[in-house]
Amino acid sequence: MSGRTGRGRTRRRLWRWRRNPLRRHEDIVEAWAILVMWVVIVVGGAVAGTVAARAAGQELAWQRADRQPVLAVLLTAAPAATPTENASYQAPAKIRWTGPDGTTRTGQALVSTDLPAGAAVTIWQDGRGHLAGEPPGPAEATAQAALFGTSVALAFGGLVYGSTALVRRRLDRRRHDLWAAEWDLVGPRWDQKTS
Repeated sequence: MSGRTGRGRTRRRLWRWRRNPLRRHEDIVEAWAILVMWVVIVVGGAVAGTVAARAAGQELAWQRADRQPVLAVLLTAAPAATPTENASYQAPAKIRWTGPDGTTRTGQALVSTDLPAGAAVTIWQDGRGHLAGEPPGPAEATAQAALFGTSVALAFGGLVYGSTALVRRRLDRRRHDLWAAEWDLVGPRWDQKTS
């Protein structure tokens, strides 16, 4: 009994591929559209996700290589933390540091609260001496690259699925129009009374 039920389900799912007097051209087009959609989602999504993950991984590796920690001096005292803020809260303060070319630079950076003017803090700068955020470590970079690649693959799959849904909607509209036209031909015959 269960074998017949499983086989019946398979037959119902694959009816568009078999010869059938009720099958229309739109049904064949829809079957091919669905097949192509899944192939493109699986293959294209894997390729897009892999390429995006590698590109993100290379960018993060470049950031780790380009950015360097440097000691800076606070020119103004860092604001005190309020009682509602947690201990890891940071506030903007004016700092001075030496760039890679030996020039003295000033700017604003986020530093720990309650630091007096003249205190030394560690900041990150890029190869040109501009302030930059701390780059992610290797494990964090791997996780970010994987997340980015997965997001791209899912977005690509959603785009392909949405495009196929639009195609299927147009096919449904065309089928409905054809059924309505055929009903206009057949419907009046059903209204005739038999004697």
